Amino acid sequence: MITFFVAFLVSLMVALGLTFVVRNQALAWGLLDQSNSSRKVHVRPIPRLGGIGIVAGFFAPLCALFLVDSGVGHHFRSHTDLISGLFTGGAAIAALGLYDDLRGAGARLKFSVQFIVALGLYHLGFRIEVIANPFGPELSLGALSLPFTVLWMVGVINALNLIDGLDGLAGGVAFFGVSTNFILALVRGDVLLCLVMAALAGAILGFLVFNFNPASIFMGDTGSMFLGFVLAAVAIKTSTKSGTTVAMLVPVMALGLPIMDTLLAVVRRSLLGRPLFSADKEHIHHRVMSRMVLSHRSTVLVLYALCGLFMLTALGLNFANSVQSAMLLCGMGVVIAVLMRKLGYLDLGRASDMQQRRQRNIRLRSLVKDVIGAVREARSLQEVWGAVRVLAEVLDVSRQELRFQQLRDGLMDGVVFETQRAAGLSMPYELCLEVKDEEVVLGSLLLVWRDGRNAIDRDEELALELVADAVAERAARLLAVADADPARVVVLRR
Repeated sequence: MITFFVAFLVSLMVALGLTFVVRNQALAWGLLDQSNSSRKVHVRPIPRLGGIGIVAGFFAPLCALFLVDSGVGHHFRSHTDLISGLFTGGAAIAALGLYDDLRGAGARLKFSVQFIVALGLYHLGFRIEVIANPFGPELSLGALSLPFTVLWMVGVINALNLIDGLDGLAGGVAFFGVSTNFILALVRGDVLLCLVMAALAGAILGFLVFNFNPASIFMGDTGSMFLGFVLAAVAIKTSTKSGTTVAMLVPVMALGLPIMDTLLAVVRRSLLGRPLFSADKEHIHHRVMSRMVLSHRSTVLVLYALCGLFMLTALGLNFANSVQSAMLLCGMGVVIAVLMRKLGYLDLGRASDMQQRRQRNIRLRSLVKDVIGAVREARSLQEVWGAVRVLAEVLDVSRQELRFQQLRDGLMDGVVFETQRAAGLSMPYELCLEVKDEEVVLGSLLLVWRDGRNAIDRDEELALELVADAVAERAARLLAVADADPARVVVLRR
């Protein structure tokens, strides 16, 4: 126990110190998560590189074991498969997350790296070969072991990434998963897994000091994907050392909240015709906040309590027989069903217009893709306007305005493009989106409806935000070229 406590303390102190340093440096260098989107919950720019502290805090005590001549150190170094998997795979996932936080990584790159890492772990012996069945004999996967293991790894990595939507939520969820694995490893006398989980627990708590609401730094993809990777890998080791009655059920239940949220997101977006990897505000934490009318901090605490329930169920499954396991799962199923109904996921009244919304969203996605493509090919602000002008007719807008502004010699110059249509006589409803490059406001995109609406459809709002982001990206380049080459300056008039 002393070794575990020392590992926990070292990781805690390293994570505390490094997160503090990273936060201050990110503020100085402007490496911030902007709040210029309705998809964001925070209202001010926040540093997003806190995952560096988690990664360093986790590896610090484990690396120290290579330098310490002790029984635990020798035992640790003798397990080359565990060391290779955690160090190599963890470094690759952390590097991917850091690149995404700094430069932005597309879905193709993310999944390519994640699948390669998962295949590498499978080669090292991290394999899921049995699926538990408390209602009968266990199911041997056989040839399906490889795809199931890979999907588990990739799924959990992205599940932790998706749940990272509120201050302290992803870190807290991961901590409950770590606690479950630590207790199970301790009961079995598995020193190595106890050591790994103690190190990760210290790193998470050190980071949460700065991340709990109100957060002063976010973990970013560096932290969320790394946490998902370690928990997924340890879960495989936990399942292989459990009885076949509960193999994989315990880790699935321990990570119940992020897994449930991910499955709901996939089903929801598929039914509504949205891109699977698009951002929205319909995750479990968003709905708890809105439907239960809770504050940011209260929402996180409620979800912590739910994670605690999942944790107790996972521990119960580990010690229960087949009949008791079945009863626990049925009871948890009832709790989940009640929660889903409370949050509106089982609202049958919305099912009738599901197909209509799906078809409309598919058309909207095609439109946005064409508009963004045209914006990126534009060679002038006039062509940018020509690309986005088609939105007015397709979205039945009565007035559309695209405004650019630029500070020159102490004066604010600007140009305004505008189109109007006869589209209703009701009171106007306006949506104004900032065209913003990082912290620099380049202008705005204004749309006005007169069809009697008093709110905009959420899918349309998300689509327009993507268009505004593309306009900002292209306008920033065009204005930068104009500043660099006086011969190509676009005259902007107030």
